[in-house]
Amino acid sequence: MKRSAAEYISLIVASLTVLVSCEHKELCFDHELHAPKSAVHIQAEYEHEWELMSEGGTDWEAAWKDEFGMEYDELRPEAPDGLRVRIYHDDGSNSVMNVAPEGEIVQMRPGQHSILLYNNDTEYIVFDDMNSFASARATTRTRTRSSYLGNSYIEGDSGNTVNEPDMLYGSYIEGYTAERKLETDELPVTMHPLVFRYLVRYKFSGGLEYVALARGAMAGMASAVWLNSGRTADETATILYDCTVEDFGVQACVRSFGVPDYPNDLYKAPAVGKYGLNLEVMLKNGKIKSFDFDVTDQVAAQPQGGVIEVDGIEITDEEGLEGGSGFEVDIDDWGEYEDIELPLK
Repeated sequence: MKRSAAEYISLIVASLTVLVSCEHKELCFDHELHAPKSAVHIQAEYEHEWELMSEGGTDWEAAWKDEFGMEYDELRPEAPDGLRVRIYHDDGSNSVMNVAPEGEIVQMRPGQHSILLYNNDTEYIVFDDMNSFASARATTRTRTRSSYLGNSYIEGDSGNTVNEPDMLYGSYIEGYTAERKLETDELPVTMHPLVFRYLVRYKFSGGLEYVALARGAMAGMASAVWLNSGRTADETATILYDCTVEDFGVQACVRSFGVPDYPNDLYKAPAVGKYGLNLEVMLKNGKIKSFDFDVTDQVAAQPQGGVIEVDGIEITDEEGLEGGSGFEVDIDDWGEYEDIELPLK
């Protein structure tokens, strides 16, 4: 059947209308899919604290001694090189962004979120169970020392032997509502310390002249910390570390999560455990000697950093001179007793 010119024109107009209608719907769908998200300007400030005084503890900033050989402020941690922002969405998923240490503008989907923030420049920190803010925690890598056989003052297992954790800051926002709008929201956050320092001083009463190398171990400390609360895990670990030989004895600045099962008041008391120190020295004659100390009272009063001192350590002339006149010793001379850092899996 032949159609008139008017009918052909009507069909063409109808087809164009359908095409335009479909294209308009696709454009609307595409616009909805790629609509602007909520822009949030994270502004991070850091609490540069290396120890937190507990009730009954020592105010070390006020009681600092010249004999420590450094200023109190020298132990304050620096700001990190980068900040990680992990956003937990209300559908159970999460997304991760790495930003400048002072923060920057990030894009969030509209809705309710929980936000976890921590520095991303660590070497020895291991982050576990990060898919949920409730289970997210930080621990540190295993380090072994064949000559360390535990502390004689601590019965049973004092935990795995581990590296000192790197400096770690954290902050947690339980509920943040992102809204789609033209303006950028400002979100100030305070990054709290999750790792603290102990200035450990081993004082010698005699025989220091025979000591070539020294290293230590701190037993009974927390093995991990929960990132959403700053509370330490109840599992224990022994931290292995290197020391320097000073004119009074041996010294080390040891990083730690603190004591087990302890809250971080900055986030807004546990049962006392047993804590021990070990000192292992290599003498100039190549002999190795080990000492154990019970420091439970000192650590319990300083659960998040502080100063620990032990004294009365002595190397006798007989021990120091045994085996000849001695030889040059460097770190490699620990030989088979050298520490082994296990790689991350």
